[in-house]
Amino acid sequence: MIVCVCHRVTEKEIALHASEGKGFDDIQFELGVASQCGRCEDCAREVIDQCHAQASLATQTWMPIALSMHR
Repeated sequence: MIVCVCHRVTEKEIALHASEGKGFDDIQFELGVASQCGRCEDCAREVIDQCHAQASLATQTWMPIALSMHR
């Protein structure tokens, strides 16, 4: 889906940059998102936040619960 019509930036392009750990300001500078009319800013920020949240969940360490069995 195209997020920024002015610069033809897609959701996938924004997600790719966000998955590299870049924030809104960096992505705006590199792709031009929300630098012309600004109508896409909320959507772009939402895509970035979702990518960062997914990355955060993926890096969490899950500790298995050790169950002791009494006989």
